[in-house]
Amino acid sequence: MSLLPQEIIRRKRNGETLGDDEINFMVAGLTGGAIGDGQIAAFAMAVYFQGMNMAERVTLTRAMTASGQIIDWSGLDLPGPVVDKHSTGGVGDKVSLMLAPIVAACGGFVPMISGRGLGHTGGTLDKLDSIPGYNSTPDRALFQSTVRAVGCAIIGQTGDLAPADGRLYAIRDVTATVESIPLITASILSKKLAAGLDCLVMDVKTGSGAFAVDMEMARELAESIVAVANGAGLRCRALITDMNQVLGRNVGNALEVAEALTFLQNENLDPRLREIVLTLAREMLDLAGLSADPEAALTSGRALEVFARMVSQLGGPADLVENAILYLPRAPVSKPCVATRAGMISAMDTRTIGVAVLAMGGGRRDAADTIDPRVGLTDVCALGDRIEVGQPLAMVHGGDENSTDAAIAQIRAAISIDAKGIPGDIILERVDAS
Repeated sequence: MSLLPQEIIRRKRNGETLGDDEINFMVAGLTGGAIGDGQIAAFAMAVYFQGMNMAERVTLTRAMTASGQIIDWSGLDLPGPVVDKHSTGGVGDKVSLMLAPIVAACGGFVPMISGRGLGHTGGTLDKLDSIPGYNSTPDRALFQSTVRAVGCAIIGQTGDLAPADGRLYAIRDVTATVESIPLITASILSKKLAAGLDCLVMDVKTGSGAFAVDMEMARELAESIVAVANGAGLRCRALITDMNQVLGRNVGNALEVAEALTFLQNENLDPRLREIVLTLAREMLDLAGLSADPEAALTSGRALEVFARMVSQLGGPADLVENAILYLPRAPVSKPCVATRAGMISAMDTRTIGVAVLAMGGGRRDAADTIDPRVGLTDVCALGDRIEVGQPLAMVHGGDENSTDAAIAQIRAAISIDAKGIPGDIILERVDAS
């Protein structure tokens, strides 16, 4: 019996469970163009409202993975496991820049395929693009040779990896169907499976600056990703982490690279940033069966050396670590955002802080926008900090006076000062395969 898109859409619209052949048929039509945007949009909307069980999610993920090339690491004879981390995104999240070289310094091989920012969350690739000469879209040969020689490479997704996801996401983006747990799960995991990983650790963020604002949604997403990944043959576990405040002290592309460098040089003492990086590293190493100590890799300088070699191998300056101030672009305007009352930092509207940086040019309103890598924030206060009148809540770095002043007003309004301020835990929950 021949399959018809409209019948598959009708069955899912009515809440029925789709068979493997029906899901594979839809993904094949999505990839080859045999099914039009209208029917794909209708299918996405049906899934949005009716959901998918775990078996359907596994089939969808596998079909989307198989829609393009799958990276094969076996020919490189790597002397260690291929492991990665993926974050659902947040404000000030530069964790990948430190985590990949730390794990590589511990014997893992980390082919980290990252994304660009859209909306209030920053993208890892946009941060790396602030480094002159860094090639974030190398060809497959350079990508694999860098991973083999250095231990890690952080690059962008190429069109031949899970192309079905590229088309489906573009349709979801304009049809209000992005916030679907089954479709998010398949989107993330199809790319990770195509990267040829042995294991994956997810960082699912929740809070005012996260995609999953409440814990219930974060837990549902984490459980879905872990179950589907393991069902598709990829060892996976997840951490649910807090995004109710800026992660670290800097926000903005070049400024976050600078903060990552101070971290790798053991000069960044922000306790929350250190805790999440080292906890994720330990989870990755444990899942990969490696017993090395990530803290030792950091404090010894081995991770910093790996980062420097990765940058150089991918076209960046060989002396970035020694001369970062010469290479990372700096904004022409810097002003403090000062407190107008005394007390303790009690809350942050972290999303609004991210939007303020975006409005200065540090992010994209539209996928075609050009980013200004110079702009952003440094020395952002943290929950629980004691603050006095006139003391900076953050330093704001902008391209001109007007945009800087507008950001100062937004940031001041986004930070609450009260009699009490409690930082809260950054690692909220661990989700493992059942």
